[in-house]
Amino acid sequence: MGSPGKQPTLSILPRSEHTISRSNISDNALKVLYRLREAGYQACLVGGGVRDLLLGHEPKDFDIATNALPEQVKSLFRNSRLIGRRFRLAHVFFGPEIIEVATFRGLGEGDQDEERSHTDEGRLLRDNVYGGIEEDAWRRDFTVNALYYDIGDFSVLDYVGGVQDLRQGILRMIGDAGVRYREDPVRMLRAVRFAAKLGFRIHADSEQPIYEHGALLQDISPSRIFDETIKLFLSGKALQTFELLRHYRLFGHMYPQTEACLGQEEQNFPLILVARAMANTDERIQLGKPVTPAFLYAALLWEPVRIMTQHIMQTESMNEYLAMQKASSEVVSIQSRRTSIPRRFSMPMREIWQLQAKFLRRKGAAPFRLMTHPRFRAAYDFLLLRAESGEASQELADWWTRFQEVDAATQQQMCDALGKPAGQSKRKRPRRRKPHSAGQSAGDS
Repeated sequence: MGSPGKQPTLSILPRSEHTISRSNISDNALKVLYRLREAGYQACLVGGGVRDLLLGHEPKDFDIATNALPEQVKSLFRNSRLIGRRFRLAHVFFGPEIIEVATFRGLGEGDQDEERSHTDEGRLLRDNVYGGIEEDAWRRDFTVNALYYDIGDFSVLDYVGGVQDLRQGILRMIGDAGVRYREDPVRMLRAVRFAAKLGFRIHADSEQPIYEHGALLQDISPSRIFDETIKLFLSGKALQTFELLRHYRLFGHMYPQTEACLGQEEQNFPLILVARAMANTDERIQLGKPVTPAFLYAALLWEPVRIMTQHIMQTESMNEYLAMQKASSEVVSIQSRRTSIPRRFSMPMREIWQLQAKFLRRKGAAPFRLMTHPRFRAAYDFLLLRAESGEASQELADWWTRFQEVDAATQQQMCDALGKPAGQSKRKRPRRRKPHSAGQSAGDS
């Protein structure tokens, strides 16, 4: 697989011409590299780790490519395990750190072609064809991800012009972008993620086919789309990623109900809660605070849940709480065809939604009971998000913020000032719980 009209030519950056230092590489990755080399195999750091080191960033992962077959890698490392059918890999375990070791991929020519299979639409189903490092470079996705740091002489090997693209801030698909996206449509999501993460522009030849092939994402398994969603929106560049996904018309293939809502306006104002949630997520990540996928998905699917709730209330004369339960089930059921949401996230997500109506009940003992709910803080943060977006009352959000900050006597006065519900007898004041601080996110719950 080559690039049309371009032949692979090797460019070598000796140690004196690049900034990669072994002191910035994981000790465990170095152990794997050296053991492979000592056993007579070629071993290189490859992919995002090399890219990030050259950019002066701290890599998240350290992946290794070698001419050793998966079974040979496994025989060298007792702390390893072979994984994958589509791509056969070795994972070498060092406590919580996993070093991924992949055998150089080939182009699938000759007798090995049976180890490579596609669907009729061109999607790659199996790819266990092995070859040399040069073939492996041309099999990777983007030029900036196809750079190799050779532990033998500490040089950087570049077969596809990745160093030049890295210097120019260009994200370029290797080979024919249309073919590569059909082989694996998730590559379009990776293009968006890297463009947002690195601040790079997608090369025109790699950009145009994205508009044409977005519908192919509908063929990707819901579980894989969930995994990609987490990578897209929990990388610290959620807002920019969200805007790029919509720009390239990919978001609607992942979240069609949400996209349909975002195309509407209410009282001549656009719906901005999702964008505000993405900005909030980025702020929390920059501050080193956790963000849970439950809160992220609560924001992603809130607009269709809210609009469907209103429709059910109007057409079926159902109260808001029951209408929201019905709407939540329907929206989640439809979304699960595109994106799976594990139960450990879907249950708290639905609780966050269902508690929104209870924030309106501020008389009597209801506020004190609500504060004892295990999902209170996440739901409160979601209320703040709704208020910031103009979708919920700012007065309501401010009331709940103050309610958590004052003492028990003042809390009771705040409730009494609103009056008692009709027919409610005087009750013993509930025991005061420790107040939650305002501004906490669902990631802390």
